[in-house]
Amino acid sequence: MSEVVLVTGVGPGTGKAIVERFASDGYRVAMLARSQERLEQIEQQTPNASAFVCDVADEAQLTETLEAIRSKHGAPKIVVHNAVGAEIGTYAEVSPDKMRRAFEINTMALLALAKQLIPDMEANGGGALICTGNTSAYRGKPRFAGFAPTKAAQRILLESIAREAGPKGIHAAYVAIDAVIDLAWTREAYAGKPDDFFCRPEDIADEVFRLALQPRSAWSFESIIRPFGEVW
Repeated sequence: MSEVVLVTGVGPGTGKAIVERFASDGYRVAMLARSQERLEQIEQQTPNASAFVCDVADEAQLTETLEAIRSKHGAPKIVVHNAVGAEIGTYAEVSPDKMRRAFEINTMALLALAKQLIPDMEANGGGALICTGNTSAYRGKPRFAGFAPTKAAQRILLESIAREAGPKGIHAAYVAIDAVIDLAWTREAYAGKPDDFFCRPEDIADEVFRLALQPRSAWSFESIIRPFGEVW
């Protein structure tokens, strides 16, 4: 029986590309997102992918969904936390409630996934827990006051998980995307930018796949990716 991959935050961009990358290699992929219509469309187009409607910020709902995945497919071997919550604005502008929700999605959902799924990985001989992140995990720009703290906390939490779970055979890794991802709305927002300005979801998915399958003798914790022309 093929191994199970769980991907949160599956939308039309990076999440969908990650699902397709693993499914194309024979993995059974459990897809989580809040939009049932979006998930069903991807499910219909992608063999080996199953839709599970879930708000990862709701721990009770997430727990129920993880039980449904175990019942249908078995325990996930690889988990990719791609769901993201963002509250954009300066410290004077951000909504505390929206920032709390972003923290629930980005950081607390990661904690719940780790607590509930890493024991299964340990029992089954190993696994991988990967987060997709961005530059906000490393620096706080003025208008990212409500977002950067939640992503920085996510990265540091994952590092703590890596130090504890790594010696037990669980590879925790953070993929930071220092780029504008190539999506319909970003193309519109950055009209006139050349193709080389954008980071393609398919290429991000390839990097996630590579990290998930790294040999134990050479694990990476952080991978920072950007288009070749990006100034950094």
